Order: sequence, then C-alpha cells, then structure tokens
Amino acid sequence: MTPEPPRSNDSAAERPLMQIGEVAARTELSLRSLRHWEDVGLLRPSGRSEGGFRLYTETDVEKILVIRRMKPLGFTLEQMGAAMRHIEALRDPAARPQHDEARAHLDGILADAAERRQKLENQLAMADEFISQLAAELS
Repeated sequence: MTPEPPRSNDSAAERPLMQIGEVAARTELSLRSLRHWEDVGLLRPSGRSEGGFRLYTETDVEKILVIRRMKPLGFTLEQMGAAMRHIEALRDPAARPQHDEARAHLDGILADAAERRQKLENQLAMADEFISQLAAELS
C-alpha cells in the first residue's frame, strides 16, 4: 500500500517519504521507541498521510540516528531533546543569534559524551578481563 500524499510542507528534495516501519528497520529501532519519542516531543515525523500514517523524511532519519547514538551513553530524553534543538539551531541560518548559545551547549554535551564513553570503555575492559579470567579457570 502506497502512502497518500503528505499533509506537510516538505520540499521535493525531502521525498520520498517513509512510513514508520521502514524508518524503524533502517534505524534498528522499535516502532514503540519512535512512537514514544513522538509522544514526548523528542522527534516528530515531518508529515502524516491522509490515512494518518506517520511519514518521515531523510532529515528525520538523520535526527533519529543522532538520538540513537546518544542512547547508549545514557543521556535522558530531556538532554537528547535539548541537543537536537541546539543542533537544529546551528543548522538554521535564520537562527544565527542563537548560534553562540547552541555551540556552548553542544560543547558541554560533547565533553559529557566523551566522559561517558570513557566510562563505557573502562567497563568493557573490565568485562574483557573477567571473560579472560573465567576462560583461564575453565581451561
């Protein structure tokens, strides 16, 4: 079944639009996660078909992938939402007055993400040590 024309003002460059199932498969996320993110205002699809189906653009998929990359680092939905707003502000030439604030906020998120990654790396090293130790015990 082909989606009906969207009820949005996306440019022709944003087409073709994708339904939620295709987006979930492409991003390796569940339909539930994508619906939840919409419910909490983290990410809204760019449009809806006449039948009410969510329709996503390539830009939406890019945003979803940013959020997905933040998840394993333990960022909250609020932190992810703030990061997305600041990224969007930086990408919007009309939002130039907010660029300095957006950069400052994203610099903080970058530092936080690097620290969180280091903690995960340390945990992974400990897991590797445990696996090696247990393997040695069993041999």
